Amino acid sequence: MKRILLKLSGESLQGEQGYGICPVRLTQYAEQIKAVAGKGIEISIVIGGGNIFRGLSGVGKGFDRVKGDQMGMLATVINSLGLQSALESVGQKSKVLTSINMSPVGEIYQAAKAIELMQAGVVVIIAGGTGNPFFTTDTASALRGVEIGADVLLKGTRVDGIYTADPEKEPTATKFSTISFTEVIEKRLKVMDLTAFTMCMENHLPIMVFDMDTYGNLEKITGGEEIGTIVK
Repeated sequence: MKRILLKLSGESLQGEQGYGICPVRLTQYAEQIKAVAGKGIEISIVIGGGNIFRGLSGVGKGFDRVKGDQMGMLATVINSLGLQSALESVGQKSKVLTSINMSPVGEIYQAAKAIELMQAGVVVIIAGGTGNPFFTTDTASALRGVEIGADVLLKGTRVDGIYTADPEKEPTATKFSTISFTEVIEKRLKVMDLTAFTMCMENHLPIMVFDMDTYGNLEKITGGEEIGTIVK
């Protein structure tokens, strides 16, 4: 791998505390990202905002969908700034680019700018989703991955790959090491939302799903070790 798009969920930043941002988890992520960047791999990151606010869940509580999604975009910016701070604290250069104009919080996202920064060894964190309501951060990660010419979209989760069923609910579920885009659709496996998944499939961007919470896994998977599940 030469260039990756790493997708992290907002919920993963909660760590063991179950809400907000866990400093310990954030530092662990930062250390793993720095180790991979130190090997010359170019890294862009998209983070969700579910640990703070999820737009779709707000609809059922009376929020307007557009306003709810905009609140969710702001949540991703908070998480991105938190990760940037953690990366800088471990000595890794990073920059936040935002999908909507939020200067001086972050510079407006442009694919060419992101590529330029990555080539200079800077970890790029792309915040604000796609900048539009009705699109998830999964879709944002697929879109940005295609735009920057990533070799792979790495989806870091708390599960170590894709299973025939939810392994937390079905102990007998079996794990796939490799699966095709077509099989995922036929088996109705929930990897990413359909918009994001289709974008990856149509643009031949492979997806690798792995357990980001196990320390060192990011370095292993970018180093070629067969952990997690690859969709191609």
